[in-house]
Amino acid sequence: MNKPTLDHIGIAVKSLDAAKIYEALGLTVDHVETVTSQNVRTAFLSAGDANLELLEPTGPESTVAKFIEKRGEGIHHICFRVDDIESHLARLKSLGYRLINEAPVPGAHGCRVAFLHPSAGDGVLIELSEKS
Repeated sequence: MNKPTLDHIGIAVKSLDAAKIYEALGLTVDHVETVTSQNVRTAFLSAGDANLELLEPTGPESTVAKFIEKRGEGIHHICFRVDDIESHLARLKSLGYRLINEAPVPGAHGCRVAFLHPSAGDGVLIELSEKS
């Protein structure tokens, strides 16, 4: 397994119009996509070697909608790009870390993703992502 690299920081927002502040800073929205499996619309803004991912819930059942309701808009998760997501998940589980997804699910950009429970990251929701 290669060392994971930072892929993106996910930011929960009520509307993708929140991109305006990042555009004012000089970033550009490179990609907008609806991720049906996660019940969100996403907007990716390139920020050097990593991205910002704005997450707009598509309905009240979305975990992002529940996050915003409970905590307000803001940083939702950090995502690491990995080369063999199944191996990483198996290793983390064997070490006793709690997983939200024990198997990858479809994510943005056609990637396969899985989330670790925030308790695994001392309160930080961690996503693993593997490009297909």
